[in-house]
Amino acid sequence: MQQADPNLNFQSQIIAAKRQLRAQIPDLKERFEALTRNIEAQVETIERERAQGLQPVPEVQFNELDTLDAAQIARIKQRGCLVIRGVFAPERVAQWNTTLADYITDNHYLDKQVSKRGIDKYFSALASSKPQIYGIYWSKPQMDARQSVELARARRWLNRLWDSQHDGKPVFNPDQECTYSDRVRQREPGDASLGLSPHMDGGSIERWIDPGYQNVFRHVFGGDIRQYDPFAAAYRTETHEIPSPAVCSMFRTFQGWTALTPQGPGDGTLNLVPIANAMAWMLLRALQDDIAEDQLCGARAGRALVASPEHHALLLRAYGPIPKVNAGDTVWWHPDTIHGVEDKHQGTGYSNVIYIGAAPDCAKNRAFLAKQRPAFEAGKSSPDFAPEDYEVDFVGRFQPEDLTPLGRLQMGYA
Repeated sequence: MQQADPNLNFQSQIIAAKRQLRAQIPDLKERFEALTRNIEAQVETIERERAQGLQPVPEVQFNELDTLDAAQIARIKQRGCLVIRGVFAPERVAQWNTTLADYITDNHYLDKQVSKRGIDKYFSALASSKPQIYGIYWSKPQMDARQSVELARARRWLNRLWDSQHDGKPVFNPDQECTYSDRVRQREPGDASLGLSPHMDGGSIERWIDPGYQNVFRHVFGGDIRQYDPFAAAYRTETHEIPSPAVCSMFRTFQGWTALTPQGPGDGTLNLVPIANAMAWMLLRALQDDIAEDQLCGARAGRALVASPEHHALLLRAYGPIPKVNAGDTVWWHPDTIHGVEDKHQGTGYSNVIYIGAAPDCAKNRAFLAKQRPAFEAGKSSPDFAPEDYEVDFVGRFQPEDLTPLGRLQMGYA
C-alpha cells in the first residue's frame, strides 16, 4: 500500500505561509542573491582549506575552553560546530564502551529488535537507510556520561556561546542543563547498511509555517538580514514542532555525541556542512520561483529536514567528514547545522558513540522533563522517540536511586 504524503495535511498552511513571507519580503530576490554570495564565499574557503589538508571543523582542548581568544570563538560561531578533545579519560570511556556492549548483548537487544522493526520511521525520507543506531536510553554508561561534571562544564561553556537574553530577560539559563536522553551508535567495521543523508533535526516545515520559528528567523524573513544571528536565543524556546517520533521537542543549543572509540573520515561517522547561517539560505531558497507553491524544497512534516543536491547543491559542496577523534572526545553542532552519517564504514574498528546534546534549563525543556521522568522510571523509550520500549525488562538498567545530585537536578527531580 502506498504511504500517504505527510505534507497533504499541511499544504494549505505551506501555501499561506509562503504567500505571507513573500509579501513581507519585497526585496526577496536581492536578499537571496546577497545571502548566496555570502554562502559562496564561505563554501570556497572551506573547499580551499580541505584542498590544503586543513580541517574546517574547529578543534579545542577541554582544559583550554576558558582560554580561547575572540578570533577562535568567532570561528566556532561561524562554523557552527566543533570538536572538544579530552573531555573524558580514555580508560573511563573504554569501560563505558565495554559495559554498553555487554548491556546490549546480555539483554538480547537484537532478538527483540526483530519484532519491533519498522516502528521507527523518522529517517524514511532520507536518501540513505538507517545506520546501526540502538534504541536504548537508560544504560549506566549513558546516564553516567549525562550526569558527569565534565559534560556539565562543556555544555555550560557551549550554552554561553549563545546570547541567552532577549529584551533584558533570560530566554534560558546557560548554567543549568536538562537531560535529553538520546540513543547510541555501535557501527561495526565493514558495515554498508548506509548512513544518513544530509539533514537537520528539530523541525522541517515548521521552520516556515510555525509562528515561533517565524520569529526566530524574523531578520531573514524581513527587516535587515544582517541582524540575523544563529546564536541569538530569542524565540527559540517558543517554537512548536509537529508531533512525531524522533522529532526533538526540546530546545538544544548544540546537538552532540561523545566518542567511545577512535573514528574519523571513512569510519562511517559524522559529516557536516560547517556553515552556521546555512539555514537562512535554505529558508529563502524555498521561496524562490522554481519551487511549487505547496512545496518547501522537499521538506516533509514529521521528518528530518533534507538538504538535497536538487535544491541545495551550493551548501553540499561544503559537506564533509569531521576530523579524526579519539575515545573521550566530544563533537558538537548547532541545531541548524546540516549533518549526516557516512554510507559505509571502511575502517578497522567499531565506530561507537553516545548521543548527548546540550539542552539548557528553560520552560520548554522542563515540560519535556516532566514527560521523560516516567519513561525513565519505567524503562520506556524517551518520549521524543519511537515507542520501542526495549529496556522495560532489561537487567542492569540505570535506576533513579543511581542519580547523583547533579543528575537529579538535570532530570528535574530537584
